[in-house]
Amino acid sequence: MNDNNSSKKILSLVLLLLGAVLMVAALWMDITKTYLVVNMGSVKIALRGLFLVLGALLILAGLYYIPTVLHHRAIINFIFLFPLLFTFAVTVIIPMFVGVFYSFTDWNGVSYTRMVGFENYAAMFKEPAFIWSLLLTVLFVVINMIMVNLVAFLLALLCTTKLKGVGFFRAAYFLPNLIGGIVLGYIWQFIFSNVLTKLLNSPHSALATTNTAFIAIIVVYIWQYAGYIMLIYINGLATVPKDVLEAAQIDGASDMKTLFEIKIPMIAATFTICTFLTLTSAFKQFDVNLALTNGVGTVRNFMGARLSNGTQMIALNIYNTAFARDQYGYAQAKAILFFIILACVSLVQVRISNKKEVEM
Repeated sequence: MNDNNSSKKILSLVLLLLGAVLMVAALWMDITKTYLVVNMGSVKIALRGLFLVLGALLILAGLYYIPTVLHHRAIINFIFLFPLLFTFAVTVIIPMFVGVFYSFTDWNGVSYTRMVGFENYAAMFKEPAFIWSLLLTVLFVVINMIMVNLVAFLLALLCTTKLKGVGFFRAAYFLPNLIGGIVLGYIWQFIFSNVLTKLLNSPHSALATTNTAFIAIIVVYIWQYAGYIMLIYINGLATVPKDVLEAAQIDGASDMKTLFEIKIPMIAATFTICTFLTLTSAFKQFDVNLALTNGVGTVRNFMGARLSNGTQMIALNIYNTAFARDQYGYAQAKAILFFIILACVSLVQVRISNKKEVEM
């Protein structure tokens, strides 16, 4: 029995080691752009992909042959979860670490010639256009966190009353969220540039100046996203016990007092979720910004420079840096900084919201 366990242990270690070596080799081939292809008749097989798949299978086999009874079920569960975990690692985790590496190079989207260290990170803080986009994004997030949640909560209160046609109103308010951001941007671009100019008898579109164009982006975002957040608030309000509301009504509590002292405290967790979703979505705003203004707008004097990206938020700035200016390594450094800012702000927001839940 011991000999059998020893042989299984050796087999398991060998399989795990071989699998790890193959996966590291595949990752290294990807980073160094070493493309090796094996011709098998009319079929060409890339060794990088073959090493990645074989490495994953060998690791699974190694885990399966570990000579233990206590952890055998855990290993089986891991094997069943592996396809999802593997996909997440290949599409999110590994690209993130590869992106961190590229942010320290002069990567042009295909290859890199040298390591530049922290030059990319230092350069972004000296670029007025990027600093403007960062500040504009922060302002956009603050305004929309307040306005989207306020509008959505008011709509949720309206849609939880006993008015006729409430189902229709719920669907109507949620409908804008089903429209893609690019399509939505072009629709509102036509409204601002053609419909509203005729209705207001104005020769200039709201998108013609930086300030009004920024307000227009905020309006479109609220119109699109408030309906989605509304549904979450409706679900939260539905969890408030009816007997508590009936008791408050019997005690003579007014509607406003019931709202602020019963409903809102009891759905504090819903506010945390909605605030988090609004914050992350506003920070990552891209499609409406691209379709509505493409970031265009004049800023006469910012950090001693005249800017033409007055309505360009940080996600669009990163996109243009990579695909319009072909500075992929520099854009990757901006993306890493963006990720760090978003992660820190989200963690702080959730922590503050959780404290508020306890207090309420």
